[in-house]
Amino acid sequence: MKLLRYGPPGRERPGMMDDAGEIRDLSPHMRDLDGDALGPESLAALGRIDPATLARVEGAVRLGACVARPGKFVCLGLNYADNARALGLPRPQEPAIAMKPLSAVCGAGDDIELPRGSAATDWEVELGAVVGRRAQYLEAGEGLAHLAGYCLVNDLSERHFQAARGGDSSKGRGHDSFGPVGPYLVMRDEIPDPQDLRLWLEIDGERVQSGWTGDMFFGVDEIVVHLSQFMTLLPGDIIATGTPAGIGAGMKPPRFLREGQMVRLGGTGLGEQAHRVTAPFGT
Repeated sequence: MKLLRYGPPGRERPGMMDDAGEIRDLSPHMRDLDGDALGPESLAALGRIDPATLARVEGAVRLGACVARPGKFVCLGLNYADNARALGLPRPQEPAIAMKPLSAVCGAGDDIELPRGSAATDWEVELGAVVGRRAQYLEAGEGLAHLAGYCLVNDLSERHFQAARGGDSSKGRGHDSFGPVGPYLVMRDEIPDPQDLRLWLEIDGERVQSGWTGDMFFGVDEIVVHLSQFMTLLPGDIIATGTPAGIGAGMKPPRFLREGQMVRLGGTGLGEQAHRVTAPFGT
């Protein structure tokens, strides 16, 4: 089962994708795809719905973020061995995390807007894990059972803001449009092994990232367990699990996004995103 949200920004409706790739309207059955809709009982009830009984959504529609109003957006840094090698950095002793402001969340086809003064806006294709059950102080092996499913994430950041503007990395992570999520949420049982997925990203048709989730230092289960030691994870929370090699900061010389470029990314069973890079707001 693949769940999604469609419609104009701020007016998205919940939907389901059927086996033929058609979008079906779920709004008679729920208000939105938020944390309340992602618990085990709610998802089981959705799984009993025959998509053929739902109205088909006709025509091209915008797909919004596949999770509404997440409580947290947690990002992992340096979690792939190939990326650490490319950056010349050692394996971290434990997962390194940062929080992305929720105002950065956007849809899978929305524009990526460069911040004012941007000199080094970078891309990161990532596997996103979406929490489905409250998780606190989990034991090893309990993490995956607390997830509702998985999605594609582009964890964009402005490297110059991160490195030269003081404080933590939030200044570089938080610009509007820096957190595309979707196009849809894939249920956990459809991805039995999250450590066996391919991820890729292209800039203007050039493939710059091509990685395998089995290259993670810390697998998805370990990440969820680790995070639960420091914060209570709630249904609807999004965890971006790190990115493989091929980010702009790791290239020689470094390369970053420019106005007018097209960014495409995808992953095994996760669908694709496509974004146009636009000028800063008000310019």
